[in-house]
Amino acid sequence: MTQILQGLDWSPLLISLKTGVVATVISFFLGLYTARKVIRLSPRPKAVIDGILTLPMVLPPTVAGFILLLIFSRRRAVGMFLDSQLDIQVVHTWLGCILAATVIAFPLMYRNARAAFEQIDANLVYAGRTLGMSEPAIFWKIVVPTAGPGIASGIILTFARAMGEYGATSMLAGNIPGKTGTVSQRIAMVIQDGDYMTAGFWVIVVMIIAFVLIFAVNLIAARSMKNEKRW
Repeated sequence: MTQILQGLDWSPLLISLKTGVVATVISFFLGLYTARKVIRLSPRPKAVIDGILTLPMVLPPTVAGFILLLIFSRRRAVGMFLDSQLDIQVVHTWLGCILAATVIAFPLMYRNARAAFEQIDANLVYAGRTLGMSEPAIFWKIVVPTAGPGIASGIILTFARAMGEYGATSMLAGNIPGKTGTVSQRIAMVIQDGDYMTAGFWVIVVMIIAFVLIFAVNLIAARSMKNEKRW
């Protein structure tokens, strides 16, 4: 174990953590926005939009990665435009890691935020309007704090999913050591090389992080239950 630690490249963990943080921040604001808009729709449009937004959660990650690769490849219109006009490259870059992780993890933030918003007492919103508060002020000062436990759970689950993403990231960003190589990709690579000791170390690291995140979700849920009336 000492020999493994001495020669260990920590870049996969750093890349995974950075990707998870950025993807979670993007998913947070985008998830709150879309959840707020969707719950105001009528049933049929809500069902369609909800299905589209939730689709990455049920699709195999490799399928989502293939679709992203088709869209952002420099041989396609979108990728060609980004590369030639804005000098932005998605394929085989860290931006690709962020995009893939965000697409896969976003539904968790959206679903948790939507569920939390739907449980808010509408009288709180009406009271804010009666007091003359603007809609943005009502949203950030009343709706979001009230839905806090559900949103917090969404943030934690989104980060965990984004940090551990493998399939879509491999398709879009590849596995470039020190650039796009995440912990999940590192585990798969060293197993192919027969280095089970290094793979086992990274598996333990991932399991510890996952346990801490699950513990945090359970802690948030337990605290929110204290304010609810038990039957």
